[in-house]
Amino acid sequence: MDNADAAPSLQPEGLPAADTAFVDDLEKRTFNWFWETANPKNGLVPDRAPLPNGAASIASVGFGLTAYGIGVERHYITRQQAVDRTLTTLRFLASLPQNDHVSGAAGYHGFFYHFLDPNTGLRVADWSELSSIDTALLMGGVLFSQSYFDHDTPREKEIRDIADHLYRRIDWTWMKAHGPWLSMGWMPPHTFLPSDWKGYNEGLIIYLQALGSPTHPLPAETWKTWTATYEGQWGDFEGHKLLNFAPMFGHQYSESWIDFRGVQDSWDRAHNVDYFQNGREAAYAQRAYARANPGDWKDYGSNIWGLTACDGPGDAQQVYHGKQRHYLAYSARGAGRDYILDDGTIAPTAVGGSIAFAPEIALPALKEMRARYGDRIYNKYGFLDAFNPSFADQKSYWVDGQQLGIDQGPILLMLENWRSGLVWNTMKKNPYLRAGLERAGFKGGWLQTKTAASKPSGQAL
Repeated sequence: MDNADAAPSLQPEGLPAADTAFVDDLEKRTFNWFWETANPKNGLVPDRAPLPNGAASIASVGFGLTAYGIGVERHYITRQQAVDRTLTTLRFLASLPQNDHVSGAAGYHGFFYHFLDPNTGLRVADWSELSSIDTALLMGGVLFSQSYFDHDTPREKEIRDIADHLYRRIDWTWMKAHGPWLSMGWMPPHTFLPSDWKGYNEGLIIYLQALGSPTHPLPAETWKTWTATYEGQWGDFEGHKLLNFAPMFGHQYSESWIDFRGVQDSWDRAHNVDYFQNGREAAYAQRAYARANPGDWKDYGSNIWGLTACDGPGDAQQVYHGKQRHYLAYSARGAGRDYILDDGTIAPTAVGGSIAFAPEIALPALKEMRARYGDRIYNKYGFLDAFNPSFADQKSYWVDGQQLGIDQGPILLMLENWRSGLVWNTMKKNPYLRAGLERAGFKGGWLQTKTAASKPSGQAL
């Protein structure tokens, strides 16, 4: 069994020159996806690209806002360019109408619709929900901007002020539709989605933001009420004991912004784990699953692994290795104690978004994918969203033709967290994140040291 209990053993310093060049190349290409696909007039970032007349995703915008700070530190863009794009984005978001109308609005009670028209910023269609998780991912980028742009200049001050306004106006208590938990969303004119945020998943960041709110906070006991729903997810999978969530994105979204190393809530302390270590165990468990390869899929092994929500070949039947197989379109693929959904489709983001957890297994896997499959899966914006060596098509095997913002984001943010800790260290300065963690009962790690907090100027909007 692989030893995931040890600390990450591969450091970005001292890598062979070829490895450093690969990491540099992947990070810059992935950054360029956000910089070049965003609408420069309003900052909205597409859900996926290329896709003519496609929708913008507010989660993509959150990852994009974070990408701009990375771009400054990596000298991809100037600080002034990042200020301009960030301010354009935040001004536009703050200007959009918020009401309960079926159309003609971008959000309600401070929350935003999941998908927006990339030009008008309004709800793209009647099927798009007011999304609590996607609003939280957007706010990840908004709060990063608030803490990153800390210079004493009028434009950076305006960034901090608008970020403060966008976060403070979210009425988290309104989203409590069915008891103590937050609903996954709402549809106008007055229908909350039936599902709530329960069980271990990407919802960490929602509850922490809701607990840290100075205007509409949830009660402090909400966190323990939520972690009490973890029952059944803790246990062994492929020789690794962890809090299970089958798709890797559930271990990556919140952790892209929050450094959980040594930072534990009461549930963690009782189980002698933290959410960072849990993500590390999840990566190792997925790799072990690929090595075992119970589905007998092509190419699975130590360096070809990674299941998460991603695109797929489509709802189709095809014979592989003498058996009729059912393939899927976009699905929450994963492997864990909770469930297994696997049709042979590999998503590089499952690996790239795990590089801060387990660089010693993630980097070799990314390199192997790049070397084995070449330019079929790697283009000017880095890895395409997914590929399936087991699914035959006219070019020998299926490869997606697009990248998705919510899959590019974890690759970029976790690469930078591994290399410099930039996103994590910036978020440590945000007073709202610290307040959320402390109200949830987190202790240890960086929370033991008071970080110089970035403060909004207090300008009314």
